[in-house]
Amino acid sequence: MQTQLSSQAQALLTTPFSPEFLPGAHSAVSTCLRIEPSEKVTLITDRATAPIAASLAQELAANGCRWNVFVLEDLAPRPLVDMPSAVLADMETSDVSIFAVGVQRNELRSRMQMTEVVNRRRMRHAHMVNITPQIMCEGMRADFHRVDQLSQKVIEKVRKAGYVRATTPAGTDIRADLNPGYNWLKTSGIISRDKWGNLPGGEIFTTPGEVNGTFVVDGVVGDYLCARYGLLEANPLTIEIKSNRIVSCESENRELRDDFWAYTHTDENSDRVGEFAIGTNLGVDHVIGNILQDEKFPGIHIAFGNPYGEHTGAPWTSTTHIDVVGLRFSIWVDDEQIMQDGRFLIEA
Repeated sequence: MQTQLSSQAQALLTTPFSPEFLPGAHSAVSTCLRIEPSEKVTLITDRATAPIAASLAQELAANGCRWNVFVLEDLAPRPLVDMPSAVLADMETSDVSIFAVGVQRNELRSRMQMTEVVNRRRMRHAHMVNITPQIMCEGMRADFHRVDQLSQKVIEKVRKAGYVRATTPAGTDIRADLNPGYNWLKTSGIISRDKWGNLPGGEIFTTPGEVNGTFVVDGVVGDYLCARYGLLEANPLTIEIKSNRIVSCESENRELRDDFWAYTHTDENSDRVGEFAIGTNLGVDHVIGNILQDEKFPGIHIAFGNPYGEHTGAPWTSTTHIDVVGLRFSIWVDDEQIMQDGRFLIEA
């Protein structure tokens, strides 16, 4: 049981927040992370996200578990060069961690330092990067048990498949040949010690063997470019992929094109498809311009760069990782169609 709260925890518990956040916060603590009163939790947040963290803190306090909170700006200047040592040290004695932070450019290294501890200690970790009030009231209100059931059915099909093909009305036509030596992961929102997950959850993913074709990004792009460019349906980004590498990208928004090209040419593998994923969050029915929720939108998204090889088994790495999301997919797993125009043909 929590015996004495730190001054930071006490301050967070007095931070005002919308009661509309509470269903999502309860889902995070009780359904997704299944925190027990006997466990210890590290809650990491920042000043911009403090009201959402306050709703999570209220649920932790009601749970009766031990928990510590860290507000990043109180520990180090932003953008972070490294994750503060106090955070990492606290995680070494925790069962669960929650990262509810609005991230800034060039902070991926600090997050990788945090997830290194998570992976090594096999912690249950909720990654709530750029969580917003809208997401707390939309994606975080999904029925995660139902999302998990759908995710399980889809992952069972793709694990036996040789390839996945996907098309969209906007012009996407890609084929991902799968490598049986790489693992498929399920991050449905029900978080286990086997793999930390984003919240809101709702996707399955792998590192593909090889992707070829055209991917039209009429949803959103990830990382800091998401906040910069928002929804892309009016000015999509068209990416040509050959042998798993970007060979060209075009958009009427030349600034977007140039920024995306520069990002995906940061290091030798930044232009390589590291993630091939299917979004499965049935509580998300539209994209909003925030990759945390939008990559869970039912359909295909891929990411260039870091393949999360510690989980997928891919033997290469990258210092970058950027997701791209399209709309209204039709998907075939080998010869079986599982989605038509953005709607799953599989019952959850």
